[in-house]
Amino acid sequence: MSAAAPRDPTRIEADYLIETAYDPAAAAEVMAGEQSSGTFVAVPGETPELKARSAARVETLEVVGEVATPSLPGAGRPADRIVRARTTLSWPLDNLGPSLPNLIATVAGNLFELKQFSGLRITDIRLPTAFADAYPGPGFGVAGTRRLAGVADRPLIGTIIKPSVGLDAAGTADLTRTLVEAGIDFIKDDELQADGPTCPFVDRAKAVMAVINDHAERTGKKVMYAFNLTGELDPMRRRHDLVAELGGTCIMASLNSVGVVGMVELARHTQLPIHAHRNGWGYLSRDPSLGWSYVAWQKIWRLAGADHMHVNGLRNKFCEPDDSVIASARTCLTPMFAGHPMTVMPVFSSGQSAGQIVDTYAALGSADLIYAAGGGIMGHPDGTAAGVASLKQGWEAALAGQSLPDYAATRPELARALEAYSA
Repeated sequence: MSAAAPRDPTRIEADYLIETAYDPAAAAEVMAGEQSSGTFVAVPGETPELKARSAARVETLEVVGEVATPSLPGAGRPADRIVRARTTLSWPLDNLGPSLPNLIATVAGNLFELKQFSGLRITDIRLPTAFADAYPGPGFGVAGTRRLAGVADRPLIGTIIKPSVGLDAAGTADLTRTLVEAGIDFIKDDELQADGPTCPFVDRAKAVMAVINDHAERTGKKVMYAFNLTGELDPMRRRHDLVAELGGTCIMASLNSVGVVGMVELARHTQLPIHAHRNGWGYLSRDPSLGWSYVAWQKIWRLAGADHMHVNGLRNKFCEPDDSVIASARTCLTPMFAGHPMTVMPVFSSGQSAGQIVDTYAALGSADLIYAAGGGIMGHPDGTAAGVASLKQGWEAALAGQSLPDYAATRPELARALEAYSA
């Protein structure tokens, strides 16, 4: 895959899957009018000259099928024929300038409410390079993450603090000690653990970094810990500064909680990689007739400055199929603009263990990822250290082109993992 550009470098393009009981060409024109110079009736100020300068255009339209019943409620005009179509709209950059908040208002905005549609989904966006100039994107990405974690030629083996909440700062530090001594590369707070009275952020950061720094002084390996600093802007900045002062190498934010402006401002402030969590993604994507594709959505957050982005995992505990997971990971590793790599490290998680590793590598074709397992490490029947070892052994097998059962024949940690997690 390569960087994609709009047909006209001065225009923004967005692709949609639409479902409508109206004439699809007329429905697409309604989309274009609603999201640019038009409204539901003609107005005197919308002159031909203004429309030529500022109106959105329908660039392509292709009917791809029909459905028997509308996918979503609230659409107008009952009809015998409900069609699905793919369409591309474009806007002049001069309508908004290279602004991410206003880009979202333009390509999404009121579209999902229009009565002409019983389905509407954004499948991709293509942007002028002015956006790359305005938003430099990830400050660390794959290369910077590898450098700080000290992992050069394989995936980072990661985990999540479990239980997700309930541990105090001392308990979190104790679990961190167990994990770093087991050889983990990466640890993250659960997205539910932020700055509550049970485990205040300041106390947790100090206790955890004391463990990580001690381990680094003894062994030379500094484990990357993503501290969840999600919150309002000033508290996020203060939390970041504390982590940096303590010698930490990663922070974490929940994208749908902090919003685009919060993410942009955090990225402008940070001296550390940003581990971007997508919790809430399901309400934007789960209905295939509504919302965003990950291909389009992740571009917003890459520009905003995310360095790591979650993509789920193969045979995961959620509803996402494997081909969607791999497509998401591939798009994270695909440049957005020629001359601006702007790639991010995909994070595989959600019910992962050693058993999915060979299939993950075969499908993705890259070792540039974080492979995060909670139960797949801490639920190993022989303990946490064996859980970490099983994942490292699984990736050794994948990178060497060997099957997991063959490689496990002389590696008891991997063998026990395959037995435990295949049930």
